[in-house]
Amino acid sequence: MTRQFFVGGNFKLNPATLEAGNSLVGGLNKAELDPNTEVVIAPPAIYLIPVQQSIRKDIKVAAQNCYFKDSGAFTGEISPKQLVDVGIPYVILGHSERRTLFHEDSTLIATKTRAAIDSGLKVILCIGETLEQREGGKTAEICEAQLKAVVDVTKEADWSKIVIAYEPVWAIGTGKVATPDQAQATHAEVRAYLSKAVSADVGSKIQILYGGSVTAANCKELARLPDVDGFLVGGASLKPEFADIINARK
Repeated sequence: MTRQFFVGGNFKLNPATLEAGNSLVGGLNKAELDPNTEVVIAPPAIYLIPVQQSIRKDIKVAAQNCYFKDSGAFTGEISPKQLVDVGIPYVILGHSERRTLFHEDSTLIATKTRAAIDSGLKVILCIGETLEQREGGKTAEICEAQLKAVVDVTKEADWSKIVIAYEPVWAIGTGKVATPDQAQATHAEVRAYLSKAVSADVGSKIQILYGGSVTAANCKELARLPDVDGFLVGGASLKPEFADIINARK
């Protein structure tokens, strides 16, 4: 099974100004990027529309989060329907920062995933364990529990709209990276779980990205792993080396 390589750039609460964002977009617009890699960038919500209007057409734009209601008295939220209305095709859901800083549990993330798919969005669904859970040998258990919440509210056909991002929480922004063996083993476990819980077809076709301190220095080795289908990149997506990560398989 040949799965398309996929690289996402999660800008998080960066850049601090529109001018800096324009500079980031300008760099990507000029970069020579592997045409066989799907590239998606996720700027802060306030910059979604200007970035979408100025970025080259072969790079897609994602929201970093959304709510599960189409409209209503939900101050500060963005709905999936609104994202679709302005032409944003992707949303990131379940990022560890949403789970830990904003106390979103797997049930809420599954509800958001259901709403996003129903509205026509594609979802980059993040899963991952803490260092304590990794050291306790619970990585597979945690990832499966996070996935099961979504499995319970989806049909097999919905999984063509989902990309999984495995992000070990202990490797996000810490400079620590899962070893190639750790990354491959966890991705293979995730694929095996989805093959059993949804279908063998979904298990073989689903793109599973690695996220956690991915850089130009370590991306090529990780990109060679059979069950790593790309990356969700944080800090490095704000730097010129993001182009090198996109070209990891070139």
